[in-house]
Amino acid sequence: MVKIKLIISRIGRFLREAKVELKRVTWPTPKEALASTSVVIVVVMIVSLFLGIVDLGLTRIIRLVLG
Repeated sequence: MVKIKLIISRIGRFLREAKVELKRVTWPTPKEALASTSVVIVVVMIVSLFLGIVDLGLTRIIRLVLG
C-alpha cells in the first residue's frame, strides 16, 4: 500500500513539473510552423531521391556481379 502511494505521489509530482515546463516553452507561430514543415518535407524528398538512386545503382551492380 505504501508503494502505491509513493508511485501516485511521484506521478503527481511529474505531472506538476511537466505543466511548469510546458509553460516555459516558446511555441512557434503558425507561419514558423509552416516554414519548418516545408523545410522538413523538402529535405525528406531530397534524401529519399538520393537513397532511391543509390539503391537503384547498387541493385544494378549486384545484378551484374551475380549474373
